Amino acid sequence: MYSHILVTVAYDEGHDASPSLAVAKTLLSPGGQISLIHVMEPAPVFALNYLPDGWREDLRTAIEADLAGLAADFENSAAVVAEGDAAHEVLEHARAQSVDCIVIASHRPGTQSLLLGSTATKVVSRAQCAVHVVRRPAAV
Repeated sequence: MYSHILVTVAYDEGHDASPSLAVAKTLLSPGGQISLIHVMEPAPVFALNYLPDGWREDLRTAIEADLAGLAADFENSAAVVAEGDAAHEVLEHARAQSVDCIVIASHRPGTQSLLLGSTATKVVSRAQCAVHVVRRPAAV
């Protein structure tokens, strides 16, 4: 059982945080804390001219509201939206907040992620705490 679990929440196509949240709830010690994190990565430079003014702030506000709703299901919880490289930000937050377990979802890797590395792969290989990987079902 863990006293502080960090759950990563992605907002990519078909995301569903409920399996990761269920795992975290099972692994949490009584009275423990669950923190939710989403990392907003920078938009590609070529796309910036095509995006409306204020798009990033609007997106961040929507994500913060959704995370707050997910966190409300837990007695002792926090939610944070970070910006930057996803793996780096997750690992830095885990270190700074003395997290003892990270729960992260991962799809079944394809050739591209094997060559380039995925966020989950980086987190698993660099974390200084336990990491529980929740497999997302393969796309049909």
